[in-house]
Amino acid sequence: MTPNGVTAVSALCSFAGIGLIAFAPATPVVSVVIALLLVLGYALDSADGQLARLRGGGSFAGEWLDHVVDAVKMASLHLAVLVAWYQGYAESSAWLAVPLLYQLLAVVLFFAIILTDQMRRAHRGSTATRLAGEGSSSVLYSLAVLPTEYGVLCLAFLLWFIPPVFSVVYAVFFGVNACFLLLALPRWYREMRSYGAADKA
Repeated sequence: MTPNGVTAVSALCSFAGIGLIAFAPATPVVSVVIALLLVLGYALDSADGQLARLRGGGSFAGEWLDHVVDAVKMASLHLAVLVAWYQGYAESSAWLAVPLLYQLLAVVLFFAIILTDQMRRAHRGSTATRLAGEGSSSVLYSLAVLPTEYGVLCLAFLLWFIPPVFSVVYAVFFGVNACFLLLALPRWYREMRSYGAADKA
């Protein structure tokens, strides 16, 4: 398969799972199918870039397509949760605020991550996502930010058939992601300011 073909299959799996969230009954079997489809879509989303590198390097068009699919997936996942909760999944209408805010958060976080990565590349004059020595972190940090990982959110849908439990887990994930964004944005802004100062010097 080509990298774009893998992206297409990834999108098909992800959006099939998202469709089940919005319109299928919340049964144990449906919950497992949702989680499997979302996880498979997530795995293939990682595989397309790796396949592109194995074939001699990716393209701007391939990266663009990958990011656009990711953006639609991020936004529509929380929209599907909102639709399901509106149709009676949530016990109270107050819960509807959670997927609405989570969708806003996901869009802002995704855009900020992509923009920060692009500006880093432009600043250092390299198209590589990371350079040697970059991206290292402690095990404790990696565990702390696990709820911000899309793949972990996919696994949470194994609990979809138990609305009171899933709702709490989903809300906790939202809270952790909100805290991560509030801490990350000032740090990324300071990093961008340092690039400007270095460029002037």
